[in-house]
Amino acid sequence: MAHLLSTSCSIKFSSGCKRYSKPLNQGLEAFPTSFTLQAFKYPLRSLVSQGQKPLRNYTVRATTLPISKEAPPQPSSDTHQTSNEPSKPQRVMVIGGDGYCGWATALHLSNRGYEVAIVDSLIRRYFDHQLGTDSLTPISSIQNRLRCWKSLTGKSIELYVGDICDFEFLSETFQSFEPDAVVHFGEQRSAPYSMIDRSRAVFTQNNNVIGTLNVLFAIKEFREQCHLVKLGTMGEYGTPNIDIEEGYITITHNGRTDTLPYPKQASSFYHLSKVHDSNNIAFTCKAWGIRATDLNQGVVYGVRTDETEMHEELCNRFDYDGVFGTALNRFCVQAAVGHPLTVYGKGGQTRGYLDIRDTVQCVELAIANPAQPGEFLVYNQFTEQFSVNELATLVTKAGEKLGLNVQTITVPNPRVEEEEHYYNAKHTKLVELGLEPHLLSDSLQDSLLNFTIKYKDRVDTKQIMPSVSWRKIGVKPKTITA
Repeated sequence: MAHLLSTSCSIKFSSGCKRYSKPLNQGLEAFPTSFTLQAFKYPLRSLVSQGQKPLRNYTVRATTLPISKEAPPQPSSDTHQTSNEPSKPQRVMVIGGDGYCGWATALHLSNRGYEVAIVDSLIRRYFDHQLGTDSLTPISSIQNRLRCWKSLTGKSIELYVGDICDFEFLSETFQSFEPDAVVHFGEQRSAPYSMIDRSRAVFTQNNNVIGTLNVLFAIKEFREQCHLVKLGTMGEYGTPNIDIEEGYITITHNGRTDTLPYPKQASSFYHLSKVHDSNNIAFTCKAWGIRATDLNQGVVYGVRTDETEMHEELCNRFDYDGVFGTALNRFCVQAAVGHPLTVYGKGGQTRGYLDIRDTVQCVELAIANPAQPGEFLVYNQFTEQFSVNELATLVTKAGEKLGLNVQTITVPNPRVEEEEHYYNAKHTKLVELGLEPHLLSDSLQDSLLNFTIKYKDRVDTKQIMPSVSWRKIGVKPKTITA
């Protein structure tokens, strides 16, 4: 944990778990970059790995000013906003803001004028340590990332480090930041990770379902008008032999017609946790009047956004291993290092895909067009559909243009899934709201392959091949790497 929380700013320890009414950067004068670190009463649920100690959980509230700068003066207590002053910007809490999609989204929203807070347990970094994997790109600590953002833009992003499964922490955070919208990325997001063994399957279900339930209760208790933007997954739908609608389907049965949630056919314990989330959110919208938008996201690719390109310390992570790496990422890395592209099974598995730049667009569109009280909006968030074989062909052609000799091999499919199937998913609602897609054919060679070639010396070839089998999921805790 010391590695994860390493920073050049001063640290203050507190043995208690007392409540704070506002983040630490309000009212600090002498040490604007100091933060409070305090141990929780409840340790983070252990992720068992042979020979590893369980990770302890901490709450950290940090400012984002460089140490050399002073905190801006605070307005006097007799200052009041007049009707002639502009309205305050929306306050957006990004849960999971240290992760791949969350980091890009937090920077994008901050750059667009929203007041942003990141809430994260930093556990994604621990997963790498636990499994012996690493991002292809070197990524800075969250504290250094935020200080860099502040120094480049003058914009602050507040930081709350803790586990949203601990409702005491989450309630303190809600009351401190008072969000107008919550963007919820804060879940274990890997299907293979959830299928390693019993302990990780249980962790995934507990972390994802209980964490989302806590967010719903926090909105009900402390910010009832807050709009929840929840990142779901297209994997909730499975691969039915009919068109996939956006969230709902109208059915006529025995002469009667009704509009119902689209049937779910999850294919891993991770995807099942997302289905449970959707059901819980839909219920609380109906019962409590929660305002929620569920973004059923496809496979996200790419590293660069306008904000992450501003400085190397803002660089996003790039996963290529068999647990967290997607097929497209793995193919690009394989092409860069001269490893054959590994197509699972017949390669007809078809999914929706979108650029990370479109992810941040979609989230902003969802925030700007909120659900009404009691309304549960569902959008399918992707821009194009590709089969695994089609991805391999695209990467092969792009590699040839760069002088790479790209080969393809077939490997046994570690998953339980249809390898050839019909797939036609609707995805029009976000385009109608203004989404301007970035297409894969335009960005593959420039943004992905060149990026992997730049960092190919960081590739660990032992991480390329699949290591998790759906059929061989174990009861005992498993260490992935030797």
